[in-house]
Amino acid sequence: MRKSTATKQAMVVLGALALGWMTIELAFKPFLDKARAAMDKSDPDRDRDDVADDSARKSSGDADIAADD
Repeated sequence: MRKSTATKQAMVVLGALALGWMTIELAFKPFLDKARAAMDKSDPDRDRDDVADDSARKSSGDADIAADD
C-alpha cells in the first residue's frame, strides 16, 4: 500500500513541474521568442568591440582610395 502512495506522490510532483514549466513558457513567450531569435542570429566568433575598429579602418581605407583618384 505504501508503494502506490509514493508513486502517486511522484506523479503529482512531476505533473506540477510540467504545469509550472508550461505556465512560464506561456507567460514569457514574447520575451523568450525574442531571446531565442537573438541567440540564433548571434555569431560567437564576432566581437562587437572589433566591429567598431573594423569600420574605422574601412572608412580610412576608403579615404586613401579616394585620394589616389
